Parts: sequence; C-alpha cells; structure tokens
Amino acid sequence: MLNVVIAGFDKALSSAMTGVADLFGLAGVTWNRIQGQELERLFNVRIASPDGGPIRCINGIQLLAHMSYDDVQDVDVIVVPTIGGPVEDVIGVNPQLLALLRRADAHGWTIAGNCTGNFLLAESGILNGKVATTHWGFKDLFEQRYPQVELKADQLITRHDHIYCAGGGLAWFDLGLHIIERNFGFETAIQTAKAFVIDYRRDSQLSYSLMRLSKPHKDDLVKQVQAWLEEHYAGNFTVDELADRFSVSKRTLIRRFNAALDMPPNTYVQSIRIEAAQKLLEETERTVDVVMNDVGYEDASSFRRLFRKKTGLTPTEYRRRFSRRF
Repeated sequence: MLNVVIAGFDKALSSAMTGVADLFGLAGVTWNRIQGQELERLFNVRIASPDGGPIRCINGIQLLAHMSYDDVQDVDVIVVPTIGGPVEDVIGVNPQLLALLRRADAHGWTIAGNCTGNFLLAESGILNGKVATTHWGFKDLFEQRYPQVELKADQLITRHDHIYCAGGGLAWFDLGLHIIERNFGFETAIQTAKAFVIDYRRDSQLSYSLMRLSKPHKDDLVKQVQAWLEEHYAGNFTVDELADRFSVSKRTLIRRFNAALDMPPNTYVQSIRIEAAQKLLEETERTVDVVMNDVGYEDASSFRRLFRKKTGLTPTEYRRRFSRRF
C-alpha cells in the first residue's frame, strides 16, 4: 500500500483534495465491489495542513487534517492541490509548504502538483530546469515568475524525474490515474476510470483554452482590422489584400500585429476561424465539412490538421466531447 499525503492550505480548491482522496482511496475498491471481487485498498491517503488544523477552502468548506506538515514522514506521494484564491497571495503565506516540498524533493518522494498548485512547486525551486505545466489561463503569469522552468502549458500531464504536474482545474483525476497506472499498471488505472465514469488518457488541454485573441492593446490600426475580421474572417483574402484595405504595407501590418497580439495577421485569421469552428461544433448539428466551409476553409485535410494543432483534438473528437446537449 502506498502512502499519499495531500498538502492542504487555506484557499485551496476543495475538490482537488477530496477528489484525489476519493480516487486514490477507492482504487482497487469500487471496481472490485462492482465486479464482486475481493476488495484491495492500494493507497493510504491522509491530509496535512501547516499546523494540523482545519483547512479553509476557497468555497467556504473546512476540511480536517490528519497531521501537520512537520509530521509528514516517509511517504510515497505528496499531492499539492489547486490554488483557488489569488495565486500570488497564497504563495506568499505558505513558506511552510515550500519547505515541505524542498524536503520531499530531497528525499526523492513523488511530488504531484495540480493546476495552479504548480506555482507552489515552482516557487519552492524544485522545478528549476524541469518541464512543467499549469492551467492554460495562468501561462503568462507562470512564465513571468519562473523563467527557469520549461513550461509546456498545452500538456495536460508532465513528468520530470519524480515530479508530476497536471494542467487545468479538474485535471487532478488525470494526474491521479496516471500515478495509479505507473504504480499498479494500466488495467488498474482503466478499472478505476470506469468505476468513476471518467475519460482516461487525455493528452492535451488545448481544447479547453480560449484563443486569447482579445489581448488588450492600444494599436488603433490593429483594432480596426480585428473589427473587420470579426465580420469577414470566412472570406477569401490574402494578407496583401488585407493590408491594401487599410492603406498600409504588408510589412507594416505584420509588424503591428506582432507587436499588439504576438502573432502575425495570417495566424490571427486562422485562430478566429478555428474558434468559430469550435463554436459551430458545440452549438449546431452541421457536418464537419459544412462547418469547415462556413469558417472559410475548402481543403478538408488542411482544416482537420490545423484544427487538431490548435485544439489537440480532431473536429469529430471535439464535437463528441464539447457538444452542448440539452
């Protein structure tokens, strides 16, 4: 049996603690019970807090802890849940947790951070020179604070040596299943996923991210072009023609877009077309080919390749996962 400690702290996301506790605590139990097999608990799960007192989660729920951080000894896995409150504020009031993470790293214990909880791993210094991920919405802040970490924000799970990171909010179940598989095998992980009725072996969180095309800027030219493209993105035009429409050179248009939005005009057009396709796949029953034509593409293989590059899924996979069924 593996010993797991969830390192709780005030303003954490409660589900990232209780969900992980359920997933690990019932691995080898729920599936076996459904199948009429002998129960076999695989994990002993406990919750720690800075002083052993209750943890005040961001949603107002208080969770009781089994121990303090100082009492954490000889464990197999340390889990750091999602930060539910202001990230930088929570980091600033948790020096004891940072110390625990450094101690866990020195002992070589498995350390698993979820979502914004990975900011705490980075703040402790244990991610320096390592690959990590975090919630896609906090990518910029993470990169600004921790340039020495190799951030792969499109990845749902990363691993570097004994340190695991998971992406967005509820990715704790992907993280938990991954750890179950590495310790007890693929069959046990799949059985646990089936018992909890959750989708296993997702690879990317690209499909959950927004294109972030509304990045604030003060370039009036780019704003005018954006407004025009909002209405005409599906049209057949080149960057040269777009520049001519706004009486600037192609070079000037590309330079202004790069400065304002961190992308050239053609990439911007591709992105809003794919975002429009996502919306149509979510909200309508139009075929993939019709959606492709509606957003300005004619070549099916090019559209599917670009859609997968931008979202991490094929159009059909995206519809299956995100279609709004009422």
